[in-house]
Amino acid sequence: MISQAILVKLTVLGTMMLLITETNSAPITMAACRTSCGNLTIPFPFGTSSDCNLDDSFLVTCNHSYDPPKPFLNLGSIEVLGISLNGQMKVASSVASDCYDESGSQINGTISELTSSKFPISSTQNKFTAVGCDTYALIEGSEESKQMSAGCISWCDSIASVVNGTCSGIGCCQTSIPKGIKDFLVDIRSFRNHTRVKSFNPCGYAFVVENEAFAFTSSDLKDLMNRKTVPTVLDWSVGNMTCQEARRNLSTYACRAIHSECSDSSNGIGYNCNCLTGFQGNPYIVHGCEDIDECYTLEPCQRNCKNLQGSYLCSCPKGFEGDGKKDGTGCHSKSKTNGSTLFYITSGFMIPAVGSSWIFWRRKQKKVVKLRKNLFMRNGGLLLENMLSGLKALSIFTAEDIKMATNNYDQNNLIPRNDMGFSYKGILQDGLNRKVIIKTILVSEEWDIEVFISKLFTLSQIHHRNVIKLIGCCLETPVPLLVYEFVTIKTLFDYIHVDSLALSLIWDIRLRIAAETAETLAYVHSAASVPIIHGNLNSSSILLTHGYTVKVDDFALVPESFSSASHIDPESLSLGILTVKTDVYSFGVILAELLTGKENVSDERPEGEEFLAKHFVSSLREGNLIRILDNRLEIEGKIEQLTEVAKLAEWCLSHSSFERPTMKEVAMALESAINLTSSSKTTGPNSSITTTARRVVRRNRSF
Repeated sequence: MISQAILVKLTVLGTMMLLITETNSAPITMAACRTSCGNLTIPFPFGTSSDCNLDDSFLVTCNHSYDPPKPFLNLGSIEVLGISLNGQMKVASSVASDCYDESGSQINGTISELTSSKFPISSTQNKFTAVGCDTYALIEGSEESKQMSAGCISWCDSIASVVNGTCSGIGCCQTSIPKGIKDFLVDIRSFRNHTRVKSFNPCGYAFVVENEAFAFTSSDLKDLMNRKTVPTVLDWSVGNMTCQEARRNLSTYACRAIHSECSDSSNGIGYNCNCLTGFQGNPYIVHGCEDIDECYTLEPCQRNCKNLQGSYLCSCPKGFEGDGKKDGTGCHSKSKTNGSTLFYITSGFMIPAVGSSWIFWRRKQKKVVKLRKNLFMRNGGLLLENMLSGLKALSIFTAEDIKMATNNYDQNNLIPRNDMGFSYKGILQDGLNRKVIIKTILVSEEWDIEVFISKLFTLSQIHHRNVIKLIGCCLETPVPLLVYEFVTIKTLFDYIHVDSLALSLIWDIRLRIAAETAETLAYVHSAASVPIIHGNLNSSSILLTHGYTVKVDDFALVPESFSSASHIDPESLSLGILTVKTDVYSFGVILAELLTGKENVSDERPEGEEFLAKHFVSSLREGNLIRILDNRLEIEGKIEQLTEVAKLAEWCLSHSSFERPTMKEVAMALESAINLTSSSKTTGPNSSITTTARRVVRRNRSF
């Protein structure tokens, strides 16, 4: 069985292909954007205006009152010295000082503090440093609600005891910065007010400085007072989530370059983007990662060098042999001396070696065949063959068929999924060259094979224009693979969450999507001899073609336990009424999403669905429908239709399964809503949806 860890790794590799399909919504650096300020180069995601940066935290303000102009982070006073795409930014921070006169009275003192708000102070690239022969300093910082601190003591009796380049506590002390802090305040004090070391060290100093930017010398004990600032490194990252969470919403996913990868921040929250090995550039721009010509930059080959995408190839000219690499075997002439002798010597070894290799290969092939046969039996292959008994409703593909269709599981064909599974785009080598989507089915050790095969067979019998067609399956793999027709990878979830797509989602289209989905579910609930329950219904399982035609996908083939689902009432479970009513509840959530839009929809499921449902119902009962509506829908002004659909959603979201309508009734109600116009007189308690909802309460509850 494929572990979740492997699936996650495959999902990471597949992100590259998925991003190619999303480049239309990718942010780019506008040609009119300023890319420098004074001596600072400003790469995206940073920018000097809201149109040129990823978000407000990456704003760089260029102050032209200086000559040359100086860049500052956001609208604050932190001067930016350098920005690196490896997730680090160099800024100027002040030096704290504590000076005394001959009598031991303090004559001058400055503080050192830094508040970056968004980006934490790098705990690996900085050191907290104290300089002086009568000095102790304390740095205090905060991480969320936690306060953290570190201290340093620097002491010496004479300048002769100081060692240049050493900060071990004699004249200079250094210690590490606590991890995760986003601000700091340095407090510096003296034990004896420098009275004993006044002649060569009248002041103490303390600051946070980049590791390589400060090398202590004995002259610093007197002359450091002339230094007002030092460079300090901040760790910057994107967002407030992990890579895995960020990939769920490609409209905000920052790793836009095709040849890029994502890594979680090592200091605080968020993530960073990097170009893959063999590429360089800006991973936050669609075409930002460009191939490195290693042949030119590295000159790794002794003779012939061919640059490849992300790599290179060394070779030797004719008459030479070796790997061609300077750090390898290089290229050397093929020796012709003693050729005949060498041939006879090697032949004695080659013949038995080839024979042994062939035997090993045959044994390995037999093991592979046996393994695939065992997997086929374990995954219910024989049971499915018996159920099909000659019918051509479902094709059974071999592992080799799938391997060929996906071009040996080429990672460029990999499509990540939110449920930790993975899918491949492929082309069947069956003469028809059909484009397909090949999906994994994640199963547990306790899954019921008979139930799975039975449902698989039943789904293969569905022929409906709004249901993704199940073409076949492969049961010779560790987890079952299902082969579906290829239509689109755009989902209703995408259209709700991606602003550029949501603009086209006017109310009439949303209502038609809801009606088509309801009619499709009503069909699968009643058309089969045993009702087919979707079991995995949400806006991500509804695909939308270019004409906004609904294609229902992702039927739950492996039954799940509903005992912990808060929207399932115990009475329904005991009477076996769970069936179609779970789909009705989930459909109610979809209606709520269509009405409220992006701002009221959580990316997390199922907790997000539960929160949305409760929030929607409570707002509706308090008469606050207008407040939670998608602003675009409110502007369209079709309040009458919106109100009726909201009432239907409320009934679908009833806590008791008894009180929910059937999908057939929902479909009829939505058809009535489509025909409802602002001039219609069928409003209030006599409207079609309201009537349907009331009939739900009165009808026989033994569904």
